Order: sequence, then C-alpha cells, then structure tokens
Amino acid sequence: MKKMISHEGISSLCLELSLLLQAGVGAGDALALLLEDSDPEYKELLEAMADEVDQGAPLSKAFKSTGRFPVYVSGLLEVGEQAGRSVEALSALSRYYEYRVRLDRRIRSSLLYPAVMLLLMLLVIGVLLVKVLPIFDDVYRSLGGRLSGVAGGLLALGRWLDKIMPVLWVLMALVVAFCGALAISENFREKLMGTWRKAHGDKGLSRKMNTARMAQALSMGMTSGLPTEEAVSLAARLMEDVPDAVNRCTDCRKRIEQGEKLGSALKASGLLPGASCRLLELGFKSGAGDTAMEKIARDMSEDSEAALEDAVGRVEPALVLVCSVLVGLILLSVMLPLMHIMATIG
Repeated sequence: MKKMISHEGISSLCLELSLLLQAGVGAGDALALLLEDSDPEYKELLEAMADEVDQGAPLSKAFKSTGRFPVYVSGLLEVGEQAGRSVEALSALSRYYEYRVRLDRRIRSSLLYPAVMLLLMLLVIGVLLVKVLPIFDDVYRSLGGRLSGVAGGLLALGRWLDKIMPVLWVLMALVVAFCGALAISENFREKLMGTWRKAHGDKGLSRKMNTARMAQALSMGMTSGLPTEEAVSLAARLMEDVPDAVNRCTDCRKRIEQGEKLGSALKASGLLPGASCRLLELGFKSGAGDTAMEKIARDMSEDSEAALEDAVGRVEPALVLVCSVLVGLILLSVMLPLMHIMATIG
C-alpha cells in the first residue's frame, strides 16, 4: 500500500501549483519547476506527475494516478478544471489542508500536557503506595500499633502493586510506545482517529469540529465553482470516516434536490447552524455566496478550536483536583493515626 502524502505536503504542493498556474506557467512546467527544489521523498512522485501531464493528461488525473492523494483532492481539481477554475480549486485545497494541519497540531498539543500530567500524578501516587506507606507501617509497628482502616487498605494495595511491578513496567512501556507512535506517525494517528470517529465521531465537541470541517469543504467547493448540491456531496466525501456526518450531508442534498431553500435545507439537516444559514442566504442574495461561506467556515473553525481548548482547560484542573485529593487522602490516613499515637505517648 502506497504511503499517503501528509496534509502539510498536500497544502504546500497545492499552494505552489496555484501560484505557478496563476503566473501563467503550464501544469507540466510547474511540476518540473517544483521537481528541481523538492525533497528527495517527493522527487519520484513529482517526476511521474510531470511526465503524465506532458503526455497530455490533465493535472487532476496526474494526482489521481499516483494513488498517494485522497480521492477528493483529484475530484475537486477535476471539477475546477472543467469550470476553468483550476487555480481557485488548488487554492481552496491548500487552505483546507492548512486548516487540517493546524487542527492536528492543536489536538496533539492539547492532549499531550494532560496525558503527561496524568502519568506523573499516577507515578507519585504509586511511589507513595509502594515505597512510603511500608515505611510508616514499620514506624507504627515499632510503636506498638499498625495501619488500619483506609491506611491499611492502601497499604495492602501498595503491597499488591509491588508484587506485580514487572507487569506494570511492561504496561507503562507499552503506553509510552503507544503515545510515541500516536505523536510521530500520522498514518497510525489517522487510522486510530478514523476508527474512533466511525463509532463516536459526531457527538459533542466532535460534532462541532465535524461541522467546521464540512463548512470548510462547502467553502472549498463553492470557491471552485461547484453548484451547492455538488459542494455538499464533496463535503460528504471529505467526511466519509464519520457515517453520521455523511448522513447529514446526504439529507441536505436530498432536501436541496427536492426544491427546499438552501438555508432551510442546511439548517434542517444539521449541516450548519441557523445563524450561519441566514448569513449564507444573505450572501447569495447579494451575489457573494462564496465569500459568505468562506467567512462562515473561518468562524466555525475558530469556534471549534476554542471549544477544544476550553474542553482541555477543564480536564487539567480536574486531573489536578482528583490527584491532589488522592495524595491528600493517603497522607492524612497515615498522619492522623501517627498524631494520635504520639499524643498518647506524650
């Protein structure tokens, strides 16, 4: 199976091609120019694309023949070529994948800190249970007492953890390896996220992020000259890893084909919020529908990113609170009996 080009690579390639085509350079010559300064991993790809275009194939077919780009990249570009708007299609693809790169980075950075914090807190609690509590138990025994109640239960848990420590180290190594693969490998991350999105990918925060992606797809299609219903179909192809989102797009297209007004169809199908639908209708009435859709997509992208940050912002204090309570409970369960013993001796 051929390795897919990263989102960052697609965005960069489409942007460079759009600039060269806009300057009047032919598609084959543009690919040849990019070939001269490209990274070694892209040289063979660009050379094959340039040869195919020089033999008379359209640029969209050259993209599709490589098998290393998503289907909707060549599909949107083909529509742009048919409408005489190849530059606009490439620019729209570049903006969309730039947004995906920014979103992926934001998600990684947002999840990394809470995950590291959780691991450190668990490590501290483990040290308290396995190493510290037995010391206090020895102290109590030397004073003629013993740990009981909550402290006794925690001591038993610590001893059990100490017995299975080799297994815990193996599990921790697997968790670290998994997190490392998730952070480094884009293909692994996409497969994992795709599996999750198919099962739970259109609820809560994920739904808001999916809606932002669909708005980006609608803007991309409309900027490239697609009719609205075709732009909705393009959005469905972009969201093929989220069945519920695809169903929303399908429902919206059916409503449009049945003669329902665009704003009403988008709102009823849940594709866009009501306020955005009204703005889009006003944009069409004023002859600036694609501009209005671009603004809607930009605003929804910013809203989804802000919602992600808010969600992570709530996770961090919750982790700190829970772990602090656990550490405090361990220390209090040990210190209170010790204070009682010391008071009795005194």
